[in-house]
Amino acid sequence: MRVLVTGGAGYIGSHAARILRAAGHDVWIYDSLVYGHRGAALPGRLIEGEIDDHAKVEAVLAEKQIEAVMHFAAFAYVGESVTDPKKYYRNNVMGTLCLMEAMQNAGVKKMVFSSTTATYGVPEQIPICESEKQDPINPYGFSKLVVEKALADYARAYDWGYAALRYFNAAGASPSGEIGEDHSPETHLIPLVLQVALGQRDHITVFGNDYPTPDGTCIRDYIHVDDLGSAHVKALEMLQPGTELKMNLGTGKGTSVREIIDACRTVTGHAIPEQLGQRRPGDPPELVADSSLAKKTLDWQPQYMDIQSIVATAWKWHQSHPHGYQD
Repeated sequence: MRVLVTGGAGYIGSHAARILRAAGHDVWIYDSLVYGHRGAALPGRLIEGEIDDHAKVEAVLAEKQIEAVMHFAAFAYVGESVTDPKKYYRNNVMGTLCLMEAMQNAGVKKMVFSSTTATYGVPEQIPICESEKQDPINPYGFSKLVVEKALADYARAYDWGYAALRYFNAAGASPSGEIGEDHSPETHLIPLVLQVALGQRDHITVFGNDYPTPDGTCIRDYIHVDDLGSAHVKALEMLQPGTELKMNLGTGKGTSVREIIDACRTVTGHAIPEQLGQRRPGDPPELVADSSLAKKTLDWQPQYMDIQSIVATAWKWHQSHPHGYQD
Protein backbone atom coordinates (compact mmCIF):
# COMPACT_ATOMS: atom_id res chain seq x y z
CA MET A 1 0.00 0.00 0.00
CA ARG A 2 1.23 3.55 -0.71
CA VAL A 3 1.13 5.39 2.62
CA LEU A 4 1.77 9.02 3.59
CA VAL A 5 3.00 9.35 7.17
CA THR A 6 2.40 12.86 8.51
CA GLY A 7 4.77 13.68 11.35
CA GLY A 8 6.96 10.84 10.11
CA ALA A 9 10.11 12.68 11.20
CA GLY A 10 8.90 12.72 14.80
CA TYR A 11 9.46 10.20 17.57
CA ILE A 12 6.59 7.75 17.08
CA GLY A 13 6.03 8.50 13.39
CA SER A 14 9.64 7.72 12.44
CA HIS A 15 9.49 4.33 14.14
CA ALA A 16 6.12 3.51 12.58
CA ALA A 17 7.40 4.50 9.13
CA ARG A 18 10.23 1.99 9.35
CA ILE A 19 7.90 -0.76 10.49
CA LEU A 20 5.60 0.09 7.59
CA ARG A 21 8.50 -0.16 5.15
CA ALA A 22 9.64 -3.46 6.66
CA ALA A 23 6.10 -4.79 6.13
CA GLY A 24 6.44 -4.07 2.40
CA HIS A 25 4.53 -0.79 2.10
CA ASP A 26 5.61 2.17 -0.04
CA VAL A 27 6.12 4.97 2.51
CA TRP A 28 6.41 8.73 2.13
CA ILE A 29 7.01 11.19 4.99
CA TYR A 30 5.28 14.56 5.26
CA ASP A 31 6.62 16.76 8.08
CA SER A 32 7.08 20.45 8.81
CA LEU A 33 10.23 19.71 10.87
CA VAL A 34 8.98 22.08 13.60
CA TYR A 35 9.44 19.27 16.11
CA GLY A 36 10.54 16.49 13.76
CA HIS A 37 14.11 15.77 12.70
CA ARG A 38 15.45 15.36 9.19
CA GLY A 39 17.71 12.59 10.45
CA ALA A 40 14.72 10.61 11.74
CA ALA A 41 12.89 10.54 8.40
CA LEU A 42 13.31 7.71 5.93
CA PRO A 43 16.18 8.71 3.61
CA GLY A 44 14.98 10.14 0.32
CA ARG A 45 11.34 10.00 1.41
CA LEU A 46 10.82 13.32 3.19
CA ILE A 47 8.45 15.97 1.87
CA GLU A 48 8.51 19.19 3.91
CA GLY A 49 5.21 20.93 4.42
CA GLU A 50 2.43 21.98 6.78
CA ILE A 51 -0.69 19.86 7.16
CA ASP A 52 -2.91 22.94 6.86
CA ASP A 53 -1.60 23.56 3.33
CA HIS A 54 -4.35 21.41 1.83
CA ALA A 55 -3.42 22.35 -1.75
CA LYS A 56 0.11 21.02 -1.27
CA VAL A 57 -1.10 17.96 0.61
CA GLU A 58 -3.63 17.22 -2.13
CA ALA A 59 -0.90 17.52 -4.77
CA VAL A 60 1.36 15.14 -2.83
CA LEU A 61 -1.45 12.62 -2.40
CA ALA A 62 -2.11 12.68 -6.15
CA GLU A 63 1.52 12.67 -7.28
CA LYS A 64 2.54 9.77 -5.01
CA GLN A 65 -0.76 7.93 -5.62
CA ILE A 66 -1.28 7.64 -1.89
CA GLU A 67 -3.86 5.10 -0.71
CA ALA A 68 -3.83 5.74 3.05
CA VAL A 69 -2.55 8.23 5.63
CA MET A 70 -0.98 7.63 9.02
CA HIS A 71 -1.45 10.87 10.89
CA PHE A 72 1.04 11.62 13.68
CA ALA A 73 1.59 15.34 13.03
CA ALA A 74 0.45 17.24 16.12
CA PHE A 75 1.63 19.44 18.96
CA ALA A 76 1.69 17.36 22.12
CA TYR A 77 2.80 19.39 25.16
CA VAL A 78 -0.08 19.26 27.62
CA GLY A 79 1.07 22.24 29.70
CA GLU A 80 1.62 24.40 26.63
CA SER A 81 -1.87 23.53 25.39
CA VAL A 82 -3.25 25.16 28.55
CA THR A 83 -1.15 28.33 28.27
CA ASP A 84 -1.42 28.64 24.46
CA PRO A 85 -4.60 26.81 23.40
CA LYS A 86 -4.93 28.60 20.05
CA LYS A 87 -1.73 26.91 18.89
CA TYR A 88 -3.29 23.50 19.55
CA TYR A 89 -6.69 24.24 18.05
CA ARG A 90 -5.07 25.75 14.95
CA ASN A 91 -2.63 22.89 14.34
CA ASN A 92 -4.19 19.78 15.83
CA VAL A 93 -7.80 20.54 14.89
CA MET A 94 -7.80 22.96 11.96
CA GLY A 95 -4.64 21.45 10.46
CA THR A 96 -6.11 17.96 10.60
CA LEU A 97 -9.38 19.11 9.06
CA CYS A 98 -7.36 20.63 6.18
CA LEU A 99 -5.54 17.32 5.79
CA MET A 100 -8.85 15.46 5.74
CA GLU A 101 -10.24 17.87 3.13
CA ALA A 102 -7.21 17.21 0.92
CA MET A 103 -7.67 13.46 1.38
CA GLN A 104 -11.35 13.67 0.47
CA ASN A 105 -10.57 15.70 -2.65
CA ALA A 106 -7.86 13.21 -3.66
CA GLY A 107 -10.07 10.18 -3.03
CA VAL A 108 -7.97 8.91 -0.10
CA LYS A 109 -10.34 7.51 2.51
CA LYS A 110 -8.19 5.55 4.94
CA MET A 111 -6.54 7.06 8.02
CA VAL A 112 -4.79 5.68 11.07
CA PHE A 113 -4.91 8.47 13.64
CA SER A 114 -2.52 9.00 16.53
CA SER A 115 -4.87 9.64 19.44
CA THR A 116 -4.17 9.58 23.16
CA THR A 117 -5.29 8.53 26.60
CA ALA A 118 -5.64 12.28 27.30
CA THR A 119 -9.07 12.08 25.64
CA TYR A 120 -10.30 10.28 28.78
CA GLY A 121 -9.30 13.02 31.21
CA VAL A 122 -9.33 11.67 34.76
CA PRO A 123 -10.59 8.07 34.47
CA GLU A 124 -13.07 6.59 36.90
CA GLN A 125 -11.70 3.06 36.61
CA ILE A 126 -8.26 1.45 36.24
CA PRO A 127 -7.33 -0.18 33.92
CA ILE A 128 -8.89 2.14 31.37
CA CYS A 129 -11.04 0.50 28.73
CA GLU A 130 -12.64 2.05 25.64
CA SER A 131 -16.04 2.37 27.33
CA GLU A 132 -14.55 4.91 29.75
CA LYS A 133 -16.12 8.35 29.32
CA GLN A 134 -14.02 10.67 27.16
CA ASP A 135 -13.84 13.91 29.12
CA PRO A 136 -10.47 15.60 28.47
CA ILE A 137 -9.19 18.15 30.98
CA ASN A 138 -6.81 20.08 28.70
CA PRO A 139 -6.87 21.52 25.16
CA TYR A 140 -4.42 18.88 23.91
CA GLY A 141 -6.74 16.03 24.87
CA PHE A 142 -9.75 17.89 23.53
CA SER A 143 -8.01 18.56 20.20
CA LYS A 144 -7.50 14.82 19.75
CA LEU A 145 -11.09 14.04 20.72
CA VAL A 146 -12.42 16.53 18.16
CA VAL A 147 -10.50 14.72 15.40
CA GLU A 148 -11.84 11.36 16.58
CA LYS A 149 -15.39 12.76 16.30
CA ALA A 150 -14.66 14.20 12.83
CA LEU A 151 -13.30 10.86 11.62
CA ALA A 152 -16.41 9.09 12.85
CA ASP A 153 -18.58 11.55 10.92
CA TYR A 154 -16.46 11.13 7.78
CA ALA A 155 -16.71 7.36 8.03
CA ARG A 156 -20.48 7.51 8.12
CA ALA A 157 -20.97 10.28 5.55
CA TYR A 158 -18.17 9.53 3.08
CA ASP A 159 -17.46 5.84 3.64
CA TRP A 160 -14.03 6.36 5.17
CA GLY A 161 -12.20 3.66 7.08
CA TYR A 162 -10.22 4.83 10.10
CA ALA A 163 -8.51 3.73 13.29
CA ALA A 164 -8.14 6.04 16.31
CA LEU A 165 -5.41 4.53 18.46
CA ARG A 166 -5.29 5.90 21.99
CA TYR A 167 -1.91 5.13 23.37
CA PHE A 168 -0.38 5.51 26.73
CA ASN A 169 3.28 6.38 27.52
CA ALA A 170 5.45 5.78 24.46
CA ALA A 171 8.96 4.80 25.47
CA GLY A 172 12.19 3.24 24.22
CA ALA A 173 13.91 3.41 20.86
CA SER A 174 14.63 1.26 17.84
CA PRO A 175 16.79 -1.70 18.92
CA SER A 176 19.15 -0.86 16.06
CA GLY A 177 20.00 2.45 17.73
CA GLU A 178 19.35 4.22 14.43
CA ILE A 179 16.49 6.38 15.69
CA GLY A 180 15.14 7.31 19.09
CA GLU A 181 13.58 10.00 21.25
CA ASP A 182 14.73 13.61 20.85
CA HIS A 183 12.35 16.30 22.08
CA SER A 184 13.06 19.95 22.82
CA PRO A 185 12.04 20.60 25.50
CA GLU A 186 12.17 17.05 26.84
CA THR A 187 9.29 16.18 29.17
CA HIS A 188 9.23 12.37 29.14
CA LEU A 189 10.48 10.61 32.25
CA ILE A 190 12.83 7.96 30.82
CA PRO A 191 14.97 10.32 28.68
CA LEU A 192 15.09 12.81 31.56
CA VAL A 193 16.42 10.13 33.91
CA LEU A 194 18.92 8.97 31.28
CA GLN A 195 20.14 12.55 30.88
CA VAL A 196 21.21 12.37 34.54
CA ALA A 197 23.14 9.18 33.77
CA LEU A 198 24.83 11.01 30.88
CA GLY A 199 25.84 13.87 33.16
CA GLN A 200 23.55 16.34 31.38
CA ARG A 201 21.43 16.90 34.50
CA ASP A 202 22.44 16.94 38.16
CA HIS A 203 19.44 14.95 39.35
CA ILE A 204 15.94 13.78 38.54
CA THR A 205 13.01 15.31 40.40
CA VAL A 206 10.30 13.00 41.73
CA PHE A 207 7.06 14.95 41.80
CA GLY A 208 5.38 13.58 44.91
CA ASN A 209 5.87 10.38 46.86
CA ASP A 210 2.60 10.31 48.78
CA TYR A 211 0.21 9.01 46.10
CA PRO A 212 -2.05 6.04 46.95
CA THR A 213 0.25 3.61 45.11
CA PRO A 214 2.53 0.86 46.47
CA ASP A 215 5.63 3.09 46.58
CA GLY A 216 3.88 6.47 46.73
CA THR A 217 4.88 7.58 43.21
CA CYS A 218 2.72 7.87 40.10
CA ILE A 219 2.13 4.78 37.97
CA ARG A 220 1.97 4.83 34.17
CA ASP A 221 1.71 2.26 31.37
CA TYR A 222 4.94 2.40 29.32
CA ILE A 223 4.67 0.88 25.85
CA HIS A 224 7.63 0.47 23.53
CA VAL A 225 7.51 2.73 20.49
CA ASP A 226 8.01 -0.22 18.11
CA ASP A 227 5.04 -2.00 19.68
CA LEU A 228 2.99 1.11 18.95
CA GLY A 229 4.27 1.08 15.37
CA SER A 230 3.35 -2.54 14.80
CA ALA A 231 -0.18 -1.91 16.04
CA HIS A 232 -0.52 1.00 13.60
CA VAL A 233 0.51 -1.23 10.70
CA LYS A 234 -1.92 -3.97 11.71
CA ALA A 235 -4.74 -1.42 12.02
CA LEU A 236 -3.92 0.06 8.60
CA GLU A 237 -4.05 -3.34 6.94
CA MET A 238 -7.52 -3.94 8.39
CA LEU A 239 -9.12 -0.75 7.11
CA GLN A 240 -12.00 -1.03 4.65
CA PRO A 241 -14.68 1.52 3.70
CA GLY A 242 -16.77 2.19 6.78
CA THR A 243 -14.35 0.55 9.22
CA GLU A 244 -14.23 2.32 12.60
CA LEU A 245 -11.57 1.16 15.05
CA LYS A 246 -11.19 2.96 18.38
CA MET A 247 -8.86 1.28 20.83
CA ASN A 248 -6.24 1.66 23.53
CA LEU A 249 -2.61 0.72 23.06
CA GLY A 250 -0.67 -0.16 26.19
CA THR A 251 0.87 -3.12 27.95
CA GLY A 252 -1.73 -3.37 30.69
CA LYS A 253 1.15 -3.23 33.17
CA GLY A 254 1.81 -0.20 35.34
CA THR A 255 5.28 1.01 36.29
CA SER A 256 5.90 3.64 38.97
CA VAL A 257 8.28 6.60 38.80
CA ARG A 258 10.40 4.87 41.43
CA GLU A 259 10.55 1.68 39.34
CA ILE A 260 11.58 3.67 36.25
CA ILE A 261 14.45 5.33 38.11
CA ASP A 262 15.59 2.00 39.55
CA ALA A 263 15.44 0.38 36.09
CA CYS A 264 17.57 3.20 34.67
CA ARG A 265 20.10 2.72 37.47
CA THR A 266 20.30 -0.99 36.73
CA VAL A 267 20.62 -0.59 32.96
CA THR A 268 23.12 2.29 33.01
CA GLY A 269 25.13 1.39 36.10
CA HIS A 270 24.90 5.02 37.27
CA ALA A 271 23.71 6.18 40.69
CA ILE A 272 21.26 8.80 39.26
CA PRO A 273 20.71 11.24 42.16
CA GLU A 274 17.13 12.28 42.81
CA GLN A 275 15.29 15.02 44.65
CA LEU A 276 11.74 15.11 45.94
CA GLY A 277 9.46 17.79 44.54
CA GLN A 278 5.86 18.78 45.08
CA ARG A 279 3.05 17.00 43.31
CA ARG A 280 2.23 18.45 39.92
CA PRO A 281 -1.38 19.66 39.59
CA GLY A 282 -3.52 17.28 37.54
CA ASP A 283 -1.26 14.22 37.82
CA PRO A 284 -3.53 11.18 38.36
CA PRO A 285 -2.03 8.54 40.66
CA GLU A 286 -2.37 5.77 38.08
CA LEU A 287 -3.01 5.39 34.35
CA VAL A 288 -2.94 1.86 32.95
CA ALA A 289 -4.50 0.60 29.71
CA ASP A 290 -6.90 -2.22 29.12
CA SER A 291 -5.66 -3.15 25.64
CA SER A 292 -7.59 -6.38 25.31
CA LEU A 293 -9.67 -4.98 22.44
CA ALA A 294 -6.57 -4.15 20.38
CA LYS A 295 -4.98 -7.50 21.14
CA LYS A 296 -8.09 -9.34 20.00
CA THR A 297 -9.06 -7.18 17.04
CA LEU A 298 -5.58 -6.64 15.60
CA ASP A 299 -4.07 -9.97 16.65
CA TRP A 300 -1.42 -7.83 18.30
CA GLN A 301 0.74 -8.38 21.34
CA PRO A 302 3.37 -6.02 22.79
CA GLN A 303 6.80 -7.59 22.59
CA TYR A 304 8.42 -5.41 25.27
CA MET A 305 6.73 -6.23 28.57
CA ASP A 306 9.73 -5.70 30.87
CA ILE A 307 10.60 -2.10 31.73
CA GLN A 308 14.33 -2.82 31.80
CA SER A 309 14.24 -4.04 28.19
CA ILE A 310 12.46 -0.83 27.17
CA VAL A 311 14.98 1.31 29.07
CA ALA A 312 17.86 -0.64 27.50
CA THR A 313 16.79 0.35 23.98
CA ALA A 314 16.46 3.99 25.05
CA TRP A 315 19.89 3.91 26.70
CA LYS A 316 21.50 2.51 23.54
CA TRP A 317 20.08 5.44 21.56
CA HIS A 318 21.04 8.12 24.11
CA GLN A 319 24.57 6.77 24.47
CA SER A 320 25.16 6.93 20.71
CA HIS A 321 23.24 10.20 20.31
CA PRO A 322 23.83 12.11 23.57
CA HIS A 323 22.68 15.35 21.96
CA GLY A 324 19.96 13.86 19.79
CA TYR A 325 19.96 14.25 16.03
CA GLN A 326 21.81 17.59 16.08
CA ASP A 327 20.07 18.70 12.92
